[in-house]
Amino acid sequence: MNQEHERNGDRAQGRILAFDTSTSSLAVAVMENGKVLAERNIHAERNHSAYLVEAIGEALAAAGVAKAELDGIAVGVGPGSYTGARIAVTTAKTLAWALSLPVYGVSSLEAIALGGWARGTAQDAAELGRALSAGPSGTLREDAPGQAADSTREPQAKEGSSGGSGHWIVPLVDARRAQAYTALFGAEAGMMPERLEPDGIRLMSVWTEQLSGLLEALAPEDRPSGVWFVGETALHEPAAEALRPLLGDALHLIPYELEGTWIGLTGTRRAGLRGGDDVHALEPNYTQLAEAEAKRLRER
Repeated sequence: MNQEHERNGDRAQGRILAFDTSTSSLAVAVMENGKVLAERNIHAERNHSAYLVEAIGEALAAAGVAKAELDGIAVGVGPGSYTGARIAVTTAKTLAWALSLPVYGVSSLEAIALGGWARGTAQDAAELGRALSAGPSGTLREDAPGQAADSTREPQAKEGSSGGSGHWIVPLVDARRAQAYTALFGAEAGMMPERLEPDGIRLMSVWTEQLSGLLEALAPEDRPSGVWFVGETALHEPAAEALRPLLGDALHLIPYELEGTWIGLTGTRRAGLRGGDDVHALEPNYTQLAEAEAKRLRER
């Protein structure tokens, strides 16, 4: 066990190396006490195996942190590119095993949700980091990153969660054939997002119908003040725009590529919620389309 980690215990506010390669963006950050010490962002068109190790080395050097001074490794487990997610998870497991560090698997969609919403609403990363250093903000329901969505049930937002002055965030990573890897989060300014629905692969037409039903079930004053589709939005704009008659100017589409800062904050938050994952058992989130949607897709 790393001696520095032994002194600090399972703290969230140690030095965390975080990275994600599940999308076209290779994102790396070195964090300390919720603060970004350094980050590297590379658009590599999913050719991440050629760049990840070098980007990690550059970020550590820029932060002035040696590998032996790290307290944990946080890694985006997807969902997204199968190959990309495997590259990051394998690298994280190798580093964690070699350095005797805890490894924390985090949802890539959660990091995309945070980063895209932060860009659209001008959230301050330093402020969010300070909030984490005061005590990690939890999710409403902390589903494991690999838990698949059950698209046969209606989304169920917790009563009073992110309604009125709050926001809903819908991260999108294209999964082809009118599908997306997606989830639902609620957020308030200056706070980390709260998970409302688990990660999953969904038909966008079905997903927006479900979101519409949930919004219509809310009194107008309880609806979120903004609904943000963030990430790979271009191919799914028509499906998202189906919510425009209901939401008007409260509907926002923000094209976004994941950046190190936001996987770093997501990883820092995860490290404070519970112990590390089993370094041998940690796997990418190879989420599958729910059977009901798979049948609908076959019938098209």
